[in-house]
Amino acid sequence: MSTAKKSSKRGDILIDRVYDARKGEGVPDGAECFLVDRLWPRGVAKDSIELDGWPKELTPSNELRKRFHAGDLDWPNFSKAYRKELDDSFAEGDLDEALSTLRSALSDGDVVLLIAGKDTERTHAKVLRDWLEGAL
Repeated sequence: MSTAKKSSKRGDILIDRVYDARKGEGVPDGAECFLVDRLWPRGVAKDSIELDGWPKELTPSNELRKRFHAGDLDWPNFSKAYRKELDDSFAEGDLDEALSTLRSALSDGDVVLLIAGKDTERTHAKVLRDWLEGAL
């Protein structure tokens, strides 16, 4: 199931599961797809899905990801820490290339942020999408 947040001048930023996109579900025609998980999804052959990018610099750090999955961070604290990582990386200029790519993709149409997780509601991709709306 895709979720969208509309930007006034650009395409939509959608979130979907990589497994659904691989089956041709949930990705609008002409949308550009970006994997936003740090690790490659289990059971997905790299040649089985068309990606327009894999911007690992926009994903949660390994440390943050592991702390959240271990239960050391609840959702609100994970979201806050992830936003801080994004803000810090942005301030350092580490996201310039990825943001330029996404900005260009959004000017052409929709962008789909692909995740491997089952939960499309409590996912780092929602935090990223909200952050991108402000950054782009």
